[in-house]
Amino acid sequence: MQASQIATYEHRWVEGLNRGDLSSADDAFAANCVIHINGSPEPNIGLEDFKEMLKGLLIAFPNLRFTIEDHVIAGDKYTTRWTAEATHTGPLGDIAPTGKSIRINGLILDRVVDDKVIE
Repeated sequence: MQASQIATYEHRWVEGLNRGDLSSADDAFAANCVIHINGSPEPNIGLEDFKEMLKGLLIAFPNLRFTIEDHVIAGDKYTTRWTAEATHTGPLGDIAPTGKSIRINGLILDRVVDDKVIE
């Protein structure tokens, strides 16, 4: 996959996520992908567990919006630097809504095989 194709692909996934459409993950990730999440009780999860985690975030932060800041591509590795903003208006596990806004920055490193994120 060429750099411009990967960038377009990543933007489609983020646009779907920003609409709350978690089915767009099925287009971006291989069904057997492994997703590593630092600081998580379960640091290596599959696609369905990842979508469940995102579902919980979207309940707590229904206006969650990701912005892609930039990309770096090297071979089958694709890095995305992103920013997310939202307001905590729904429950987050046992935590009641606070009404507070958040802004977080993150970095994702994907390994892409056959046009899908595999890891």
